[in-house]
Amino acid sequence: MKINEYLTRDDIVRFTAKSDLQAWRLVLGNWLAIAAIFGVVGAYPNPFVILFAMILLAGRQLGLSVLMHEAGHRTLFATPWLNDVVGQWLCAAPVFNDLPAYARGHLDHHRKAGTREDPDLPNYAAYPISRESFRRKVIRDLSGQTGIKFLGFIFRGASGVISREKREGSLPLLRQLLVQFLLFLVLFAAGTGWAYLVWLGAFLTFFMLIIRIRQVAEHAAVPDLYDPDPRMNTRTVDAPWWQRMVFAPNGVNFHLEHHFMASVPCYRLAALRSHLKRCRALDGVPVFLGYGQLLRHAVGPAHG
Repeated sequence: MKINEYLTRDDIVRFTAKSDLQAWRLVLGNWLAIAAIFGVVGAYPNPFVILFAMILLAGRQLGLSVLMHEAGHRTLFATPWLNDVVGQWLCAAPVFNDLPAYARGHLDHHRKAGTREDPDLPNYAAYPISRESFRRKVIRDLSGQTGIKFLGFIFRGASGVISREKREGSLPLLRQLLVQFLLFLVLFAAGTGWAYLVWLGAFLTFFMLIIRIRQVAEHAAVPDLYDPDPRMNTRTVDAPWWQRMVFAPNGVNFHLEHHFMASVPCYRLAALRSHLKRCRALDGVPVFLGYGQLLRHAVGPAHG
């Protein structure tokens, strides 16, 4: 799948155009949503509200991770240094990640996707799997076992929760802990310091399950995991808005389009998908309408 088969030079300029305004809209919108969720938790601190808030906060934690991912590609902001500063402090560190280390590992995934050298293969190569196997994974995620294991990796030298890079010194960890402490201080100043436990609980449980489902959605049980064509090794899920709130914020569901041309900002991927459809570049590519359909495809009793 070659870019110049489907895009003119003008198309490439249009789809790869970066915007500080669009980037700030996403970053601030994500944090305003987090603030609103905390506001509701503080006003109505009952178990049902807290449980619902944890699910929504986990979706916002994925939203920050997606923006970190964009900053790692240097496609979030048009102003280069904003990708580094905002991507590190407002996107990566709040979800226990380090932007430079994450970017190094993730760009290696892009270079090797569709090959047996892809460093992310352990996340999805075994799919499709049985319901029993997937149920065990869900239990580990929602019980906090997965999250605690990943935090243990960080304290023992990993650079971040979804990064396989070793950190260089203690500075990345100190940044992450500082941002967590600042978040607690803000909540404490608002009279709801205890709500930080809701944030941490969401991170250790629902966030772990959400990123697992996202990994399955992007590359698991695809037509051919070892074909370099992104139409074969990568998937886009056309999910309804209410699913995207939790499982695919900030356009991350358009993953096939992202692998087709990684220089396209997340806020232009939907337009790129529409263009590729008009050019018939996606003819014959399996269509998945939501994450329920996706999981029924990747998880089932007939799978070993």
